[in-house]
Amino acid sequence: MVDRLRSAAEQLEAPSCPDCHIEMKWFRSELLADEPTPIIAHLFVCPHCKRAAQAETIFKGTQAPPDKLSAPRFIACAL
Repeated sequence: MVDRLRSAAEQLEAPSCPDCHIEMKWFRSELLADEPTPIIAHLFVCPHCKRAAQAETIFKGTQAPPDKLSAPRFIACAL
């Protein structure tokens, strides 16, 4: 999960403050949901007026179902 957080933070673009029209500064990131789809919220704050904004990173599913399901090696039979 730490690797996902790092990769999401590297690709972030800071939003502009709608009041001051300057680039907001990153404040923190937090995990909103882990299953079934990981979502990370990134919080930004305007350095001038202290207004807050949020951006989200939603990851696509990385687990694919197996091609074949394994079968049990032994089958119990009642005699």
